Amino acid sequence: MNELLSTTLAAKYLCVSKAFLERDRWAGARIPFIKIGSRAVRYRVSDLDSYIDQQVRYSTSEVSVTGAS
Repeated sequence: MNELLSTTLAAKYLCVSKAFLERDRWAGARIPFIKIGSRAVRYRVSDLDSYIDQQVRYSTSEVSVTGAS
């Protein structure tokens, strides 16, 4: 079974702020999340790991695909 993390725990897992995850959800969610009921938001650990894997770069000049205009 895949563990679900709250926004607070997901932020700690990714070493980002809660605000980063909240902005990501409002802006179109590069990081998949699960909405439970009307308020609860949860993140799958496997989705967080996939997001981390997608962020690998080999040069500081590389442009993020998700950040490209």
